[in-house]
Amino acid sequence: MEKFKALQDLVAATEKEAAAFYEKGNKAAGTRLRNAMQQLKVVATDIRKEVTEKKNA
Repeated sequence: MEKFKALQDLVAATEKEAAAFYEKGNKAAGTRLRNAMQQLKVVATDIRKEVTEKKNA
């Protein structure tokens, strides 16, 4: 459950960058947003692996 909480925290932190990029056109925020989305992908993949392991145990 701790990884899921980390995922939620990352999403919350990413909202600021998304707003700056989409609403204000801040290109640097777009770069930060892409990096944050990559981190989200990594955490989501870890959660998927953990769920599969628990399911099959």
